[in-house]
Amino acid sequence: MLWDERFDTEEYVYGEQPNEFLRSQRHLLSDGMQALAIAEGEGRNAVWLAEQGLDVEMWDYSRVGLEKAERLALRRGVSLTTHLVDLAIADWPAESFDVIVCIFGHFPKDVQTAVLKGVTRALRPGGFFMIEVYSEAQLEFGTGGPKDKALLYTTDAFSVLSDSLE
Repeated sequence: MLWDERFDTEEYVYGEQPNEFLRSQRHLLSDGMQALAIAEGEGRNAVWLAEQGLDVEMWDYSRVGLEKAERLALRRGVSLTTHLVDLAIADWPAESFDVIVCIFGHFPKDVQTAVLKGVTRALRPGGFFMIEVYSEAQLEFGTGGPKDKALLYTTDAFSVLSDSLE
């Protein structure tokens, strides 16, 4: 599997420090919040959330990534719960999380829709979704992110979130 192969190294492919956008949102987080980090790879963001006092569940499609996340958490003295999950067919628990985090989770359009619908199902009332992804407009810059338009986002993709809340 592609992601298992990519993560099968001693180094952390995306590093061990959290994403800068996520770190800049620290003021929104409180001890004891229930957090879900999806498409989390090797766990750098999930571990950071646990270090902030959150109860963290992490989903990823790579067993190797999950194992590295568990090792990173152990090394940092925090705990998190990891699950091997295919987001295309995930069973999103209703109203279970105060915050859901997705950093650079780029999926085909049908999976984007399934994920965004799942997020609205899984957030508790008053909960929030933090996502940082590249848009289709990124292609014109030729820097960063997937080069396949099918994996990039549009603002219309996020209408699923508001439609689900009505």
